[in-house]
Amino acid sequence: MNAPRITSPVDSAEVEQVRQQYTSELEQLALQVELMGVLVDENLERMRTVLITGNQSVAEEAIRTDDRIDAMNVSLMERSYELLRREAPVASDLRLIVSVLRVTAELERIGDLALRIAKLAPEHELLTRVPTAFDILETLAGHAVNQYRDALRAWSTLDLALAEQVASEPEVALASRHLVEALLAYEGPDAVVVALRTMVAGQALDRIADHSAVLGARVRYLITGDPDHLAAEVR
Repeated sequence: MNAPRITSPVDSAEVEQVRQQYTSELEQLALQVELMGVLVDENLERMRTVLITGNQSVAEEAIRTDDRIDAMNVSLMERSYELLRREAPVASDLRLIVSVLRVTAELERIGDLALRIAKLAPEHELLTRVPTAFDILETLAGHAVNQYRDALRAWSTLDLALAEQVASEPEVALASRHLVEALLAYEGPDAVVVALRTMVAGQALDRIADHSAVLGARVRYLITGDPDHLAAEVR
């Protein structure tokens, strides 16, 4: 019968050192997610500027920034898988890594939606053709950006109450319905193309708000460990 292995103080110190290093890397991973979120936030602000002004140079900057967002998404995904491979994480660490994978995916989608609107810069005049519809787009943009910023703040502060608020934010279906009504009332010769471009912007803004709500649910999962919150998706 083999004698039980006795762990020396040196072994224990090495284990603790490895553990501290792993914890530090997890903290850096979470911080990198926040930095990716800041890039997305900057592009959302550019999106809003393009929506209001049609500024082409701002749209081009949004395109360049989106490339950085995509690169960060890939880097964070690879880093997360490397941390999973290197060590069997405890429950809370595993929850963080899973949350990082889910949150970065949502951030990348929000960035793509912001870019979709920024790319409408050459057709900005069409978006302003129906003043009532344009006003609704501005309102939707403000709502989407604010909801996203609340979600990002919930991630950075691990604020459960804020995460729950973001996750349960009511949909803006009424504003979307008013947008359709305003477009239907317009009878100009370019009514079809105006409606198509405006709805591209409106639907993208709706989905930004939806993905922000999912971000809130992801943060709620990170804090509580409730898997129901992990299952949230944009419908």
